[in-house]
Amino acid sequence: MIKIIKIKENYEVRLDKYLKNLYSSLTQSFIEKNIRKKNILINNRRTTSNYLVKFNDNLNILNFHDQLYKNRIIYKKNIKISKKDLLKFNKSIIFQNSDYLVLNKWDEIATQGGSKINVSIDHIIKTINPNYRLVHRLDKETTGLLLIAKNLKYAKYFSTLFKQKYIKKFYIALCDGTPKNKTSQVNLSITNKKLKTENSVTNYKLLNTKNGISQLLYNPKTGKTHQLRIVSKNLGCPIIGDKKYNALSNLRKEKLMLHAFSLKFTINNKLVEYVADLPDHFITFIKKNNLTLTKNFQNHLDSF
Repeated sequence: MIKIIKIKENYEVRLDKYLKNLYSSLTQSFIEKNIRKKNILINNRRTTSNYLVKFNDNLNILNFHDQLYKNRIIYKKNIKISKKDLLKFNKSIIFQNSDYLVLNKWDEIATQGGSKINVSIDHIIKTINPNYRLVHRLDKETTGLLLIAKNLKYAKYFSTLFKQKYIKKFYIALCDGTPKNKTSQVNLSITNKKLKTENSVTNYKLLNTKNGISQLLYNPKTGKTHQLRIVSKNLGCPIIGDKKYNALSNLRKEKLMLHAFSLKFTINNKLVEYVADLPDHFITFIKKNNLTLTKNFQNHLDSF
């Protein structure tokens, strides 16, 4: 049986994702196999799983059958957001308008949900408004700036900015040791969870060092999983409190000292910058270890 689906949505989405939204029982391997066998076509032409489905496209399924293309009932866990978490979220907003908000994410809360995640930023924003969307992510232990779109238009806009590298991100890290060079660019191959090797590009600058602890300013040009943590380890100065990449450190019981400090981008023809204050555990660690806190981080940003 042949099924033709006329795309009526006016936004672009990957073909594999579009199919999974239509028929939740489909696996990625099933989709890839049937695209390869030309059972799934776009406008009667061969396609790929990453093809961006567009308005007025015809999705042609040549081997359609209710038993193959079906939906399974998914029982979603009922997530209850406490007043405490909601209050903390609202207090952590440093800017918002009708289209997006900027959050200073606290530590120990995941950006997205998972099998072992009870509450995440994504859970909280969906409770506030189901139209809110994450447009990038931070590790659970990482603090700092997180962009959240309030509608589809701005979710697409920010996604495009990130893909085209038009959003400048700056991080502050306290590291165990000192890099060989005071400033440099690191090109490093990183293997992700799917065992796919991807290239990462990271600029860094040493702000100061004392008692064997370095304060680094990072400007990642790519956004790979654990990128800055892996780069820090590769530089010989892993981030303090990193349980995965600095597990043998005497300071391993500390919280992760990585903070997304600044975001810069152009929106509505205006250059904007958002800055997040260092979290309390950063300040406490700096005072406890008699370190020198570099002030006016912004003065160093233009060097990248």
